[in-house]
Amino acid sequence: MTHASEYRDLSALLSLAPVVPVVTIETLADAVPLARALVAGGLPAIEVTLRTPVALEAIRAIAGEVEGAIAGVGTVLEAAQLAAAHKAGARFAVSPGATDRLLDAAEGEGLPLLPGIATASEAMALIERGLTHAKFFPAEPAGGATYLAALAAPLPQLTFCPTGGITLESAPRYLALPNVICVGGSWMLKRDQIAAKDWVAITTASAAARALKP
Repeated sequence: MTHASEYRDLSALLSLAPVVPVVTIETLADAVPLARALVAGGLPAIEVTLRTPVALEAIRAIAGEVEGAIAGVGTVLEAAQLAAAHKAGARFAVSPGATDRLLDAAEGEGLPLLPGIATASEAMALIERGLTHAKFFPAEPAGGATYLAALAAPLPQLTFCPTGGITLESAPRYLALPNVICVGGSWMLKRDQIAAKDWVAITTASAAARALKP
């Protein structure tokens, strides 16, 4: 699979909603109802981070049991994680950064990868490889919407999904930028609501996130 075909698929996926929820699953039993709540609220592309021991099983459960969900894997650092997540049912991957080895592995695996950048030089390295989409991370600490807006003119080849510290209140500043396709965030996933299994509240918060952009 070529970079071009991978990233056409990624563009379509990232265009499904203005927000990609970034999910950390602590308890496997929560994976399916949590994903159903997100999908019901209009957020179908779900990034499950590899930060807990149950993450891969959570991806497998979401991919196999939640109609309308597009399961993805986040916090990908190495090729073996890409392969394992792809096998579990992940349809896209997200990394906090980008290395040649990881980018090569994603191309070989045939799994669309959203690599992370925080500087103009890192963005240029992706452009040299022919990539067109990147994660801007960590968005708020790295300069926020003002910084990302400044990259638009000299680096029009890249479209971004900023992630990191973004809230319901700050998301519109990013979504208004010409070089932003969506944002990543976890504000609709409050720990106390997950603990209480208040899936209705999560659906409501997801619907508010979905409404950020027509």
